[in-house]
Amino acid sequence: MDKFYSFLLITLIVTTHWSTPTLTQMLNEPNMQLDPDPEFIGTINNVTFPAGREAILACSVRNLGKNKVGWLRASDQTVLALQGRVVTHNARISVMHEDMHTWKLKISKLRESDRGCYMCQINTSPMKKQVGCIDVQVPPDIINEESSSDLAVQEGEDATLVCKATGNPTPRVTWRREDGEMILLRKPGSRELMRVESFQGPALKLARLERRQMGAYLCIASNDVPPAVSKRVSLSVQFAPMVRAPSQLLGTPLGSDVQLECQVEASPSPVSYWLKGARTSSGFNSNSALETGQPGPEMLLDGPKYSITEKRDGYRGIMLLTVRSFSPSDVGTYHCVSTNSLGRAEGTLRLYEIKLHPGIATINDDQLNFIGGLEESRNAAQTTARITATRQSISWLHISPALVLTTHILCSTPLTSAILRWLSRGLALR
Repeated sequence: MDKFYSFLLITLIVTTHWSTPTLTQMLNEPNMQLDPDPEFIGTINNVTFPAGREAILACSVRNLGKNKVGWLRASDQTVLALQGRVVTHNARISVMHEDMHTWKLKISKLRESDRGCYMCQINTSPMKKQVGCIDVQVPPDIINEESSSDLAVQEGEDATLVCKATGNPTPRVTWRREDGEMILLRKPGSRELMRVESFQGPALKLARLERRQMGAYLCIASNDVPPAVSKRVSLSVQFAPMVRAPSQLLGTPLGSDVQLECQVEASPSPVSYWLKGARTSSGFNSNSALETGQPGPEMLLDGPKYSITEKRDGYRGIMLLTVRSFSPSDVGTYHCVSTNSLGRAEGTLRLYEIKLHPGIATINDDQLNFIGGLEESRNAAQTTARITATRQSISWLHISPALVLTTHILCSTPLTSAILRWLSRGLALR
């Protein structure tokens, strides 16, 4: 009986062993199939968006089964999301699972730091992955710390204006003059200056500066991502004053107002003033004047007698002195003086009285007043012109270096030919 039970047990074990299919049998059996492996549908498209916008990367998978989909930052393998759950602490990141096959990674309010590639991963063995990249467009910005501020350079020296800008794509830097004038650039290996409307590049090099190149320059950075930005750089070319008197010799009748003018170029802005009186051999030193016994020059002040004004346009200026109610004491030498930290310059003007003769005017070479030391014709033959008129006024106006006589006459009889003969004779005297 024991032998019977033993045989039955062995028979059962053997029968059970051979009736269970092995793994090899399962794989070779045509009617038996495993679940297919997960695979990606298509690829992840790279995207480009401006900063502040929203970027979305889509990853599609078929046959996922029990596997899971995760999103990682490719650069440092940081896990951002797993299936539909966000695991990072970045509140701007979210995941959308719109259908059975697609998982979307969404990054809102894009920053420049979000630029880079992201990985969609399936946790198979071995792991399967796809990568998509986000490019963040950033508008240009000028780095003030690395760009030029206002510059002051002496005339003849070199200067370089620098403008550093950031942004994505890399910004283009353009230089223009604020006043719309052309930019003057030195030709390579030449003293000549060429005129250009604009200059491209972060560094504007100006060799052997001239005063004409002084002004405000605009650095404009743009990269097709609005808005473009600009920076203003003021370039000051410094030089000692230069003074020019267009009319050095002036004449006027008594009782009239006369205006004296000097043109000044200087940078930095000069201190300008007017003096009256002869200049000593040592200049305007009052002590030297006292030693020689000669009165020193008098500084003129704005008031009832004198009107003093100055107009400036950049490095150019005009000094104006108006002498009111011209009298014999106003005859003399006047000096316009301009000074700044680099030097001093002056212009000299001489003011004379012009005599008007009412009624019959007899003018000869002794009476002709040649202003400013022009040679008088003392030895020339006397030239006389007599003009009879009901009303007449003769005024002299001198524009250096020529002497011009302007005559306004209201006559009751034609005197044109006589006047022309008198004018030609008078102006011919030297």
